[in-house]
Amino acid sequence: MPRLLLITASSPEIRSARRPRILNFQQITMPYLAARVPPDWPVTHIDEEAERLDWNTEADLVGITFHTPSAARAYQLAAHFRSRGACVVMGGPHVTLMPEEAGCHADAIFVGEAEGLWEEFLRDFVAGVYRRVYRQDGAPSLERVPMARKALFHRNDHSSGVLFATRGCPHRCEFCTIALMYPHGLRKRPIAEVAAEYASFRGKVIIFWDDNITADADYAKELFRAIAPYRKWWSSQATIHAGRDDELLEAAARSGCTQLFLGLESISQFSLTEAHKGFNRVEEYARIIARVHAHGIAVQAGMVFGFDSYTPRIFEDTLGFLEETGVQNATFNILTPYPGTPLFQRLEAEGRMLTRDWTKYNGRTEVVYRPKRMSPAELEAGFRYANRRFYSLPSVARRLARSPVQLWWTLPLNLAYGYGWQRSRR
Repeated sequence: MPRLLLITASSPEIRSARRPRILNFQQITMPYLAARVPPDWPVTHIDEEAERLDWNTEADLVGITFHTPSAARAYQLAAHFRSRGACVVMGGPHVTLMPEEAGCHADAIFVGEAEGLWEEFLRDFVAGVYRRVYRQDGAPSLERVPMARKALFHRNDHSSGVLFATRGCPHRCEFCTIALMYPHGLRKRPIAEVAAEYASFRGKVIIFWDDNITADADYAKELFRAIAPYRKWWSSQATIHAGRDDELLEAAARSGCTQLFLGLESISQFSLTEAHKGFNRVEEYARIIARVHAHGIAVQAGMVFGFDSYTPRIFEDTLGFLEETGVQNATFNILTPYPGTPLFQRLEAEGRMLTRDWTKYNGRTEVVYRPKRMSPAELEAGFRYANRRFYSLPSVARRLARSPVQLWWTLPLNLAYGYGWQRSRR
């Protein structure tokens, strides 16, 4: 049987950028695709975020998935294994965004979602008649999705399992790649199948790797009621719409939700509207955060720095807001115009793109375009300031004292992040 090597590629630059982050959750693509491989095929998965690749690994077929900042690394891997006689196939976000580029480095590529196409390719590979491009034109069914192969999860991300219930998002934000990767809108797995996979994980801490788990509120409520009997703790991503629905929050809390990542993005309503995310209403933020806290659920705020209306004042204002509302955790990102997005197209048309070196597109260490009202250096410095201040002891004390929700784990996590950022500075 063909020897299959699956690689979740991660460049040295992105690994270095993520080093201060204590939690780097599992990527789920390869464990789910492995579940669709014939059971008699030998399958190995290397997740470069967690382990080193043995360059002498013998494989007949190599599959590589990667995000934009790891493109150069993926192409390096592909060249190596092709030189050893292996067939190399590629898929994932960057391949969907830049298929012509990726196609120059692989024997076959997958554009869009791989379900159905992956099985077709495997049959074609055995027959020796595979195509160069496998393109998903429709929306593959999310019914009867095989459970991910648990033995192929390798990251120590402090969770017991990772799965997904929904795919896609109903919104079309200017900077987001989700609408490009999943152009058919929000889709949902059957709740009974999700609950069965949820129950199958040993341990209590589960991550739903959904882009917006509460996008369909009725579905979310039914899902939360279905998983409640298993008495596990879970976390996922949502928009602020989740905080407008007390029934939904109550169902989430009863089912074991300990934290919601809320994509706030900005405290400037003008910037949100400009980014086509005007459904976020800044005047609601404090009230919604308080409502989520009232249900015993911690908030991780997703914030983006670099919108056109921003001046260097935005960093101080944002940190003041997060401390005043008692947000437990935050993820800060430098606005990054990924190729193919409306943001990339607009900035390129305006002559403001600075580089196409994809290793710099990590949202943590580099500014790849020219901001309007500050310099790239000011934006980078403000990003570093935000992380240092947010995870400083005074800020941790101020935030968690205001909202001591889930203090038993949010306090240690904040202290660990603070140590990580101090160590990265040194």
